[in-house]
Amino acid sequence: MSKKRKHDEHDEHMDESWLIPYADLMTLLLALFIVLYAASSVDAKKFEEMSQAFSIAFNRGNGLLESSSMVTTGQQMTNQNKLKNMKDGDQQEMTREQLVKKEQEDLEKLKKQLDQYIDKNGLSSDLETKLNQTQLLITISDNALFSSGSAAVKQESRKLAVAIANMLQQYPDYNIIVAGHTDNQPISNTEFESNWELSSKRAIRFMNILLVNPNIDRQRFSAIAYGEYQPVDTNATTEGRAKNRRVEVSIMRNYVSLDNTDNISVQNP
Repeated sequence: MSKKRKHDEHDEHMDESWLIPYADLMTLLLALFIVLYAASSVDAKKFEEMSQAFSIAFNRGNGLLESSSMVTTGQQMTNQNKLKNMKDGDQQEMTREQLVKKEQEDLEKLKKQLDQYIDKNGLSSDLETKLNQTQLLITISDNALFSSGSAAVKQESRKLAVAIANMLQQYPDYNIIVAGHTDNQPISNTEFESNWELSSKRAIRFMNILLVNPNIDRQRFSAIAYGEYQPVDTNATTEGRAKNRRVEVSIMRNYVSLDNTDNISVQNP
């Protein structure tokens, strides 16, 4: 009997104080897992299932925090992210609109400078400019630059190329294409085998004079030959063939308005 009494007294005085911090630790771990999961997922159903699984495992009922409040927090974070993305998208769209507007202003300003130069020097019969949805187009008749059947730029015409280059250097952010065109009359000299060669040489030689300007970025320039295959008028008349023999300088747009490409305003000089 005495041995049994001593054994009972030993059981009654067993130290169980370690259970309290252990329970607190498990509760904190449960809360941590729930918070981490809520922060990384916005699926309410999955979160509820996860929370219930933790609750059952630790016999804590619905857990330390209500599931609904945690799901709301996750949804709030998602809404904030969506709002931020919407604001970023609006900002990017506004920036693009501003770039489109600036580009339009640049090209209108350049067109005005060119037109003023044409009027001042009496070149309206040889040069014209046109601003459309893709480019600012400068058209120069072959008579203003070359002798018949030749690709050598006239000495007196070089100042025209220099003047155009001086204006182009003010707008360095645009790609520029120099294109050569001829009429459909076969070339008949030993220098060129066809109108392809003639139009190619004319484009390249005029472009080379533009590129003498050291402030122009050569990487933005290219030359192309169309021969007789891009006429702007009939080749059946002398006047039509004269219009078809030309050099075109295209200042290409970087941006095109997606909302209203048919109604880009152009200011008259």
